[in-house]
Amino acid sequence: MVEEYLYGITLEGPNASEVWDPEHKNDDSDGTDQHIGADQKLIIKMALLGPEAKPGELNVLQVEAMGLKGPIKTPIALLEMGKTAQIILDLSFPDPPVTFTLVKGSGPVHIVGHNLLGAHIEEFEDMADEMEEENIDDEDDEKAPRKKRKLLSR
Repeated sequence: MVEEYLYGITLEGPNASEVWDPEHKNDDSDGTDQHIGADQKLIIKMALLGPEAKPGELNVLQVEAMGLKGPIKTPIALLEMGKTAQIILDLSFPDPPVTFTLVKGSGPVHIVGHNLLGAHIEEFEDMADEMEEENIDDEDDEKAPRKKRKLLSR
């Protein structure tokens, strides 16, 4: 079963930065349950300027995350009050850490999305096995012989 939680951060000030790394926080030193052993995924849906943003100031939001061939740094949003105050995103980050940085401008830039908290890996494997079995059953049903209809001759 997958749980979903709201994720939101605000970057304000030159070179403001925030890191999403739930694995790093699993030390449980603050007494909170960090869901040790659970898979987590971050999905970012929107970036928007706060009403205090300076008109005409360009704000560049950059993300650094792990790609297939190593770390990747890339801008994901260019925001300017009065022109583009918000942008819809659909970014998925399955592997922490993910670092958001305001590389230009002073913000505030709000980043909104959700954090998916999955079951333990064994549960995902069991679910994948069940889905595979269902697919095989569906394929067997499709391969069942069909009766041919005779054409009527006139």
